[in-house]
Amino acid sequence: MEVSALPLLGEEASTFPPGPRTPRLFQTLQYALRPYATVSSGRRFGDRYTVAALTGPGKMVVFSDPDAIRDIFSGDGDTFRAGEATGQILGPLLGWHSVLLLDGERHLRERRLMAPPFHGERMHVYGRLMRESAIRVIERWTVGRPFPLHREMQAITLDVILRAVFGVDQEAVFVPFRALVERFVAQAGSASAPFIALPAFQYDLGRLSPWGRFVRNRQVVRDALLAEIRRRRADPDAERTDILSLLIAARDEDGRAMSDDELLDEMFTLLMAGHETTATSLAWVFWHLGHHPAVVDRLRAELARVVGAGPLEAGHLSQLEYLDAVIKESMRLTPVATMVARRLHEPARIGGIALLAGTTVAANIYLAHRRPDVWREPERFDPDRFVGFRPSPNTFFPFGGGVRRCLGAAMATYEMKTVLAEVLARVDLAIAPGYRMRPTLRAVTIAPSRGMPVVVERRRAA
Repeated sequence: MEVSALPLLGEEASTFPPGPRTPRLFQTLQYALRPYATVSSGRRFGDRYTVAALTGPGKMVVFSDPDAIRDIFSGDGDTFRAGEATGQILGPLLGWHSVLLLDGERHLRERRLMAPPFHGERMHVYGRLMRESAIRVIERWTVGRPFPLHREMQAITLDVILRAVFGVDQEAVFVPFRALVERFVAQAGSASAPFIALPAFQYDLGRLSPWGRFVRNRQVVRDALLAEIRRRRADPDAERTDILSLLIAARDEDGRAMSDDELLDEMFTLLMAGHETTATSLAWVFWHLGHHPAVVDRLRAELARVVGAGPLEAGHLSQLEYLDAVIKESMRLTPVATMVARRLHEPARIGGIALLAGTTVAANIYLAHRRPDVWREPERFDPDRFVGFRPSPNTFFPFGGGVRRCLGAAMATYEMKTVLAEVLARVDLAIAPGYRMRPTLRAVTIAPSRGMPVVVERRRAA
């Protein structure tokens, strides 16, 4: 197999595995139009291949074998820098103070400040909000009339973000603020989404350009959030349990609070990453369930046995093994992101390959989740593969891995289980007749095309 070589600090050679030779712009367009297919095409080069880094200049070496992925996830955070690897994509979207873009000690500080609100007893409070939001949305569905399910899942997850994360609970404030946020996030589902997500297309030409509209809509939301942050700083309420209030009150080991800019960027991170990724993951679950009615029957049987006629509570979650397996299997086959990237700040050896500082390396989620030597019949939707089985974090990592694993993974999983339980208890859904699904790149996720239209066939006695 042919490889190219460069000197590695005068000690050894940096070898770049072969990969597509097409120009960077062509590779970017290809990914924008056919994300899963583009990533999957790398398998013809084997367990590793080299592409033009979509996140900036230079090369990106993509790995799908577990040993190399272990090297990436276990690497020192000062050498394997996630912020540098994704900054050119996520920085303009989320803000440069986002925990996703920080490296080294700054990342550890921000993560320590943000971790507590996502765990513990607060999940009980957030769980009730999730259930109430799901019921409100489900009750407005009309039997026999097709509608885009993804949009409805977004309505639920946005409601949860606004109430549980932002703490906007007074209707006089909630309604106008939600309208501002909805206008902002709507671009993530529009035809212009790929031109927001990729740096090659991020040019501000005023409202005539997708990026120009995005920047202006984002600023309106930032101004409203900043006013709320300053109001709460001036009049703190120790009884509030929303995540924004908890972060305003948080202090690091030196007694320092998060700045306004840090809070703003973390709120945008939770809005764009938390709201959109959870809604998209739910849409993919219903896509798979629409083709596997036996799985739906088994889910309902488990929910009836464990939850009964009452609401889903935190204590039920550990008992819903098959529901957990269904969610995992959906994320295995249709992850909302295709790769986890790091940029090398120092030379490193990954999967036996010596690589130069400045090289971007990536763990390929999509291909790692479909390895035939790890997953039996990898293309088949089979939740039973997760029943009683805990996969290696180097072969299954929909929430990323290592010290950068998603902070909100537990909350997202809780929300997905709650929403799925409520939908299955209240309606029979079917994929709309004639729908042909195409994986589509949105601003921060890959989702079923056209919002995945479905039909309520009948209502159930919840």
